[in-house]
Amino acid sequence: MPQLLRVQNFNVSSDGVAAGTDQSLEHPFGTVLDPGRLFSWAGATASWPMRTEPGGSRGLDDYLTRDYARNIGAEIMGRNKFGPLRGPWEDHDWQGWWGDEPPFRTPVFVLTHHERPSLTLSDTTFHFVSGEPAAVLEQARRAADGKDVRLGGGVTTIREFLEADLVDTLHVAVSPVEAGSGLRLWDSPDELLDRFHRDVVPSPSGVTHHLFWRE
Repeated sequence: MPQLLRVQNFNVSSDGVAAGTDQSLEHPFGTVLDPGRLFSWAGATASWPMRTEPGGSRGLDDYLTRDYARNIGAEIMGRNKFGPLRGPWEDHDWQGWWGDEPPFRTPVFVLTHHERPSLTLSDTTFHFVSGEPAAVLEQARRAADGKDVRLGGGVTTIREFLEADLVDTLHVAVSPVEAGSGLRLWDSPDELLDRFHRDVVPSPSGVTHHLFWRE
């Protein structure tokens, strides 16, 4: 089986925005978007990994939430998904937004122009790497040990790998909220139809799931 590069459960507004341009430690998604509204569909499911009480919805949203970790052996993410700091890593005590037990449980390759030693928190090791998308993907595939690689975002990173024609599948959840400005994944999801097949599946939660796979 080939190792796929998969975008999963990536959330955007109805106008294609996934984050504001004014990201900060206090506002990881900027101030134009309420992350609670973007992610509420997943948080309401029975399989949401941070659920502390019984219950939760079943059906399509729950299936896609469970699918997030299926056959994933490594993740690639942009530096902004690790944390809001820019420039050289002046404070190595800063260990990102993900706490002492990050949810990835695989090697994670963080794209950055500035060197930093690898960092292990619980069962997740962050490697800080530079290079062209194809070279970074090759590193991640070796670390994934035969499993697939998840492309975790943010927007700039996903667009970079799309432009390099390296993405095999995408699942994008479009929430019924308009941002107006910010970092856009697309102006229209139809932009990807020159390379991908697509199914569009509305959910009772109000989000619309766009499922793309290579032609």
